[in-house]
Amino acid sequence: MNRYVMITAALCIAGCADRSTTAKSMRTPSAPAPQSASADRMSGPSSGRLTREVRHELVMLPYYGVFDDLSYRVDGNTVTLMGSVTRPTLKSDAENVVKRIEGVDRVVNNIEVLPLSPNDDQIRMATYRAIYGFPSLNRYAMNAVPPIHIIVSNGRITLVGVVANEADKNAAGLQANGVPGAFGVTNNLTVE
Repeated sequence: MNRYVMITAALCIAGCADRSTTAKSMRTPSAPAPQSASADRMSGPSSGRLTREVRHELVMLPYYGVFDDLSYRVDGNTVTLMGSVTRPTLKSDAENVVKRIEGVDRVVNNIEVLPLSPNDDQIRMATYRAIYGFPSLNRYAMNAVPPIHIIVSNGRITLVGVVANEADKNAAGLQANGVPGAFGVTNNLTVE
């Protein structure tokens, strides 16, 4: 019973809080570079508006949380969605909200739905506790959607998001490396 309450509380913290988050926790990659904003390479005020609206709609999704990673690219009137999510409904919800944005003609949904696995769920929770329980990183847990996203697929941990400095990036990687049961850690955190 106590374990159930802890998991429920952690999921509530990760997914049920207010959806206001920093602009940097949502990635908007242009072609190969995973962190460059698509608005930088597009001209005109409407592309900037479209980029902001897509980001806003994705961040406001009710079940978007710390264990999901959504990114997008805007090419004219086409939006390409990318990333990994734990729930299939989040993939379809993301596509549906982006389709309804004025000015979007086409949505390419390349979001991966992570496999269901009790082992991956345990690794997610252990990684969450290791990272956000670490004294120098617990300030990141205060956001509605924390900027360090934990993606676990078949026992492999990938950290994505934004941190303030290189020391925080390294600390998050070290904490994730200490999680028992994980086969490997890829630290894709970027420094703002």
